[in-house]
Amino acid sequence: ATPLYLIRKLFLTMVHVPDQLVWELIKKQSCFLKKKNGNTKRSGSISFSVEKGNLKSLNLLKYNGLANSKTIDVVCTSENRAQLVTKSASKADKSPSKTFATNNINKDFRRAENVILKQTTDVYYRRDLKAAALGKYTKVYQANRRAKGISKPVPCKKGRGTLSD
Repeated sequence: ATPLYLIRKLFLTMVHVPDQLVWELIKKQSCFLKKKNGNTKRSGSISFSVEKGNLKSLNLLKYNGLANSKTIDVVCTSENRAQLVTKSASKADKSPSKTFATNNINKDFRRAENVILKQTTDVYYRRDLKAAALGKYTKVYQANRRAKGISKPVPCKKGRGTLSD
């Protein structure tokens, strides 16, 4: 008879599955897929994916948050701030809620850009997603400024035709 603690250990340990195999299983059927069909054969259809960790919300292996063991995402919080979300699959295999690490980005635009680069590309963590991460942070930053009511001041007009005769 096998001891009970060995049976529990066997059922509680998760097996590592390669990223490519997970992608092949979920690329056509997932609860996170949003498919949009085109009107004609020429326009085709497009599949969006809304899972956590998907940087561009496209159903591609490069951006997928479920199939990749390393993912990056920039999200907007409820307080109109930005967060950098990275997937850390080291010791959190048994509890999926702890697999994501978040870093608040509360600085001005240039400093926040440096934080994103230092957390990701400078430590060789998904260097292929550098442009997409910076692009998404730009959009989140602009949306947060709009939500806070901050807008750029309109410059006064200078030049010819401003003086009245």
